[in-house]
Amino acid sequence: MFLVNPFVYASGGSVLDPDAEAFITAAAITDATQQSAVNQLVVDMKDAAIWTKMKAVYPFVGGTATSHKWNLVNPVDSDAAFRLTFSGGWTHSSTGALPNGTNGYADTYLNALNELQQFSHHHSFYHNTDNIDTALRSFGGAQQSSSANFRTSIEGSGTSIVFRSLAVISSDTDYNSSTLKGFRASSRIANNSSFQIKQDGTVTAAKTTSTASSLPSLNCYLSAEASASAPIRYSTMQVAFHSIGDGLDALEGLALRNAVDTFQTTLSRNV
Repeated sequence: MFLVNPFVYASGGSVLDPDAEAFITAAAITDATQQSAVNQLVVDMKDAAIWTKMKAVYPFVGGTATSHKWNLVNPVDSDAAFRLTFSGGWTHSSTGALPNGTNGYADTYLNALNELQQFSHHHSFYHNTDNIDTALRSFGGAQQSSSANFRTSIEGSGTSIVFRSLAVISSDTDYNSSTLKGFRASSRIANNSSFQIKQDGTVTAAKTTSTASSLPSLNCYLSAEASASAPIRYSTMQVAFHSIGDGLDALEGLALRNAVDTFQTTLSRNV
């Protein structure tokens, strides 16, 4: 009688979570450190009970456009699986994906209105470079109108980071070049509650304004914003992690921040 080993092992010998293993296979990740980092990221998110809240997670490992495009949650090479398509100028490396700031962006194919809940949604980012200037720059998202938003951007001639959820504005004016880098999550958890979570774990710019407006019926972009006509507000910051999904409360946002920070530290690209 033969017994089948139910576990899959990383090249370093550790047991892989099945979701991590599927991503590693799809993205052709052969480096043992990268495999371990991806596996721990999945395990940490599951332990924190936030894995099921994710629609798309992009870890940016492997160093190429081909390896960077995959959605960790559903690593299938299709628009329906929210696989990234990079357009314009990008530089891909082991530290992440760097847009050129003039025409570089990525399409997630995740339509905010169709895929996200009106009063429960988030997106998060990890940048390991910064570039504060007077131009309007976006972390990512979409803007269909003044009352149909899902985006986080640098506004006010570089003086504030703004999360626009539907018609509600949550502004963080307490930042500089050091706090711009690292983790940032923008989240809405109720009709009357939206906020940002920063790299240091603090919750900032909480807003309680109620609104009945809607999410944009547009695909969410990364490192730029989708609009009704063309991408706008191109970013100049290197991205090393991105997620989109259901709303996270402050504790869940902190758990995501901790998981992402561990992931980046393992890869020696933390800030």
